[in-house]
Amino acid sequence: MVTVEDVRQLAVTLPRSSEHLIRDRIKFRVGSIVYVAFSRDETVMGFAFPKEERAALVAAEPAKFLLPPERDLRYNWVCARLAALDHDEMRELVLEAWRMVVPKKVYAARTG
Repeated sequence: MVTVEDVRQLAVTLPRSSEHLIRDRIKFRVGSIVYVAFSRDETVMGFAFPKEERAALVAAEPAKFLLPPERDLRYNWVCARLAALDHDEMRELVLEAWRMVVPKKVYAARTG
């Protein structure tokens, strides 16, 4: 099972990433753009994800992934139940979410 601390250990290594506590929720941002956020009870992780691909992701594994609240459907965002994720999946999801919000050259320098 993945925890907020597991995500934090990865997020602090990502260039331009910073952690914030906003309305009792832990969020990771690049500048003012949130790329990962947790529910108040820390059981669900929301993350940046292409809108056009999220329905397929949720349909493929509905026990693991869910759509964000209706008010957030306009954003490139999807949610995952932390208890259902393994560490490799979490790493991939967080890195891809971060990639969506940083300039290409920052991502290339990290992965290059």
